[in-house]
Amino acid sequence: MLITLLKGKLHKAHVTHCELEYEGSCAIDTQLLKAAGILPFEQIQIYNVDNGERFVTYAIEAEVGSGVISVNGAAAHKAAVGHRVIICAYAQLDAAEARGFSPKLVYLDRDNRIARTGGHIPVQAA
Repeated sequence: MLITLLKGKLHKAHVTHCELEYEGSCAIDTQLLKAAGILPFEQIQIYNVDNGERFVTYAIEAEVGSGVISVNGAAAHKAAVGHRVIICAYAQLDAAEARGFSPKLVYLDRDNRIARTGGHIPVQAA
């Protein structure tokens, strides 16, 4: 049996561009992709914190160190410059692999710079 787990996440990235006429995808600063373990052309899910939209696309590389998060093509209708988004990639692991697995969690500041990283999310208190 395979279990789908969160592999990597860019938490509260700020959208820097929306390019409706660009070939579909989401361009992400290559440094951020690497930090979250997301590969170019890998499927990603994007959750828009500001308007509740959730959509699937794929990652492409943007200039290293640029802080670019560009939502492109049809997905550009689901975000606006300045919106906060959570970008996630998932992996399918067998049960044995899943037990010892930790995701790459990358928390970003307002300028899409890495504020901190982690491998687990604390238990939510009531």
